[in-house]
Amino acid sequence: MKTEKVIDYIVNWLKDYATNANMKGFVIGISGGIDSAVTSTLCAKTGLEVLCLEMPIHQAENQVSRALNHIEWLKSNYKNVSSEQVNLTPVFDSLVKAFPTVENEEDRFMALANTRARLRMTSLYYFAALEKYLVAGTGNKVEDFGVGFYTKYGDGGVDLSPIADLLKTEVYKIAAELGVNQDIQKAAPTDGLWGDNRTDEDQIGASYPELEWAMKMAENGKKATDFEGREKIVFETYTRLNRANQHKMQPIPVCTIPNELKK
Repeated sequence: MKTEKVIDYIVNWLKDYATNANMKGFVIGISGGIDSAVTSTLCAKTGLEVLCLEMPIHQAENQVSRALNHIEWLKSNYKNVSSEQVNLTPVFDSLVKAFPTVENEEDRFMALANTRARLRMTSLYYFAALEKYLVAGTGNKVEDFGVGFYTKYGDGGVDLSPIADLLKTEVYKIAAELGVNQDIQKAAPTDGLWGDNRTDEDQIGASYPELEWAMKMAENGKKATDFEGREKIVFETYTRLNRANQHKMQPIPVCTIPNELKK
């Protein structure tokens, strides 16, 4: 990958899109992870206004510290960057208390994890509306179009997706070129929705390089029967998630009424 040219291409794409939409800049949620660090830096390089939001909800301390360190690094290098810390923990706790209890606690945990992402999306759009900003998405290609590892109308609710055509390994190359803090580059990827240190690999059952391999194999028409051992497990994991999460990747289905029924 021609890393420098890819960076320039994305930065110009971001700037052109915002200018043509008559928007002042971008707002982005900073999680302490590699994707939001890269996306926010690319936005900052446009020279347009960038608002970084850090929105903890019972967040692990190391995630918060990485996010705040990155924001300070951005602000020290780009004068067009500002920030706000919005503590959503009490909002989340109040919402949990308002919900009825359920029998299956595991289902409740998953629903509440996604609720965290949706509270953050709501906050991003609040500031976007106030300041005439675009909400910049942080999803990469494997998450957005491979396994659907994001929350529908949560971190999937954005105005534009600058790194959604980059594989996770390519995002790391961009991060290295941009000089993103080493603590972020070395941290294990996590969605930060559980209040602990579980990683994306813990949840998915495969690493991003493995998922990228499986994505390529699927695009080449391979099937699970073509593999054995770990490769077969990874491929089956990828295809299962890809199939289950098509509802996130496809347009919302519309019930089209036949013309004869409207007459």
